[in-house]
Amino acid sequence: MKFETVVSDIGSSMQNDARQAASLIIGESPKMVELKRLVKIVGPSLAPVMLTGETGVGKDIVAQEIHRQSLRSGPFIAINCAAIPAELLESELFGYEKGAFTGADRARMGRFEMSNGGTLFLDEIGDMPLALQSKLLRVLENHCIQRIGGNREMKLDLRLVCATHQKVENMVEDGRFRADLYYRLATFPIEVPTLLERCDDIPTLLDAMTLTYLERQPDVAAPRFSDGAIEALKSHHWPGNVRELRNVLERAFVLFSGREVTGRNVTENLLRLRLPGPGSPEELDALWQAATFDEGIAALSDPQGRTLPPAPEDFRDWFLHHNDIDLRGFIRDIEVVLIEAALSAKGGLVSHAAEALKLRRTTLIEKMKKLMIERPYIG
Repeated sequence: MKFETVVSDIGSSMQNDARQAASLIIGESPKMVELKRLVKIVGPSLAPVMLTGETGVGKDIVAQEIHRQSLRSGPFIAINCAAIPAELLESELFGYEKGAFTGADRARMGRFEMSNGGTLFLDEIGDMPLALQSKLLRVLENHCIQRIGGNREMKLDLRLVCATHQKVENMVEDGRFRADLYYRLATFPIEVPTLLERCDDIPTLLDAMTLTYLERQPDVAAPRFSDGAIEALKSHHWPGNVRELRNVLERAFVLFSGREVTGRNVTENLLRLRLPGPGSPEELDALWQAATFDEGIAALSDPQGRTLPPAPEDFRDWFLHHNDIDLRGFIRDIEVVLIEAALSAKGGLVSHAAEALKLRRTTLIEKMKKLMIERPYIG
């Protein structure tokens, strides 16, 4: 069975050329200049490095740059400890001999062996089971491993870089992470800053991400971000950090390919996932009318003469008029429109809007956070 793990192998034949290239870490803000300085200092050493920081800040990129600065000829091997079931993580790391357990029909090399002479990056180390933490500590102490089912110890040239978004100090206090392993791994701790702490790097990050995107899809025209758009991006909170910025750029490629992106586009179309319509500020403003497909249905009204929104049954004929539908996106956009409409109708009072939407107040608050909906200011 295959599990999604991040494995990258930087061949030794490419090492010299890679080291001459610019840093993989992008940005010239004070926080990033300091980060680059720390990486340059620790890179050539054999000291274990512990990278901490929120999800999406780019800890994997920092780990790759540490390897690039290390002058080690072996490969960079990365594995996400949270992506593999606990009972299988040991075999992924240590490998196994033929016949070690049911299904082991051949010997397999583990990630420790793969990274011999290079760097092993253990992402989300905080999710490693306690029993496996003890074995990792022994590896760090004697630089030897033994495959599962084997009886021979192998001496390895190891360099370990770890990362986590969790507060490992709290996990140590709670007994969920070994204190001796933590202090061994955190020989050189590095905090990777959030995007909010380095928002001045956003234009540089967008340029780099755009080049990467165009390498994959060279026939697509890049969007152009105006000064207002850049300011709107800088003022965003960025809970998803650099990963969220990458998603926003990809939306811009889809919605504004070859066009200018304004500050309003950023706020209303990219961060809130509203679709811009041709010839109008928002396609969603006409969502209800367009969704009924039929003039007779659109003209339906109640006894008081008020136009009715489409009923669920009205969507049954969708595929008579369209080839497909992004169901999740469509439902999400309707949800955004209705929540914003309820908030506006109820004077920005969340509790009253929740009542109108037949939702619990806490449920509505969570939806507003998820969909990045702000409570309207009612003067």
